[in-house]
Amino acid sequence: MTKIAVVGTGAIGATIAAWLIADPALDVTLCARTPFERLRVQTPDGDLESQPLLLTDPDTADPVDWVIVATKTYDAAGASRWLDRLVHDGTRVAILQNGVEHLSRFPQIDPSRIVPVVVDIPAERRAPGDVVQRRTGSLTIPAGPASDAFAVLFATTPIELRLTDDWLTAAWQKLAINCAGVVSALTLKPAGIAHDPDIAELMRGLVRECIAVGRAEGAVLDDEVADKVVEGYRTGPADSINSIHADRLAGRETEIDARNEVIVRLGVRHGIDAPLNRMAATIIRAS
Repeated sequence: MTKIAVVGTGAIGATIAAWLIADPALDVTLCARTPFERLRVQTPDGDLESQPLLLTDPDTADPVDWVIVATKTYDAAGASRWLDRLVHDGTRVAILQNGVEHLSRFPQIDPSRIVPVVVDIPAERRAPGDVVQRRTGSLTIPAGPASDAFAVLFATTPIELRLTDDWLTAAWQKLAINCAGVVSALTLKPAGIAHDPDIAELMRGLVRECIAVGRAEGAVLDDEVADKVVEGYRTGPADSINSIHADRLAGRETEIDARNEVIVRLGVRHGIDAPLNRMAATIIRAS
């Protein structure tokens, strides 16, 4: 039986864990700060409910075959405490986080044992252990032996596993979507705000900066990405609340560094200014 530890039980971690727990061939442990007795995820295919083994103290954890890190990007240090206990010589680690810096967040792990994952699973956490998954979604991973092994874990789930020879581009395409989503965090309005023409143009400007920096980093990004991102927000559920918006509503720390400031930071080393993303990050930091 394959032993898996899911570190982080927010919307994505809980959703991934619920699907994996449904496979009797997998032994899944949840690692979280906040305990809860029951895991319930409302999926497009029906509700998944379970009473998983949940640990709140890294010192109680034992090594596993796979660690799936689904914490917020700013909690890499907290996740590393779990990795110290969960990882042994044969352990592989999948990083399911936002941004484009998956490998650099965990320098203590051999990069050959890390599978960086671009997550496209719209989900919202209502309470600890209670999540709504709006769309089945997909996980994009770089082609290779470790990724092939990771894909096997999801063989019995409806989640689509996409292997790509250009993971960098996939990561920057997702960042283009995420960086535009900051408008919801700034206005405290859900995705339907994209129907406002002025807001839509602001979103395009944020994405155009992302495209410029992403190209400098080696990603292959078309100019049309900006329009596609806005159209995606407009055609999705108007009441959808993205994670940075949800964090602001709850008064939590946000992932502004991984979603917008990273564009500014990486732009500097290429001599590319990103004033809209800088402004958005400055306002979020100050509010």
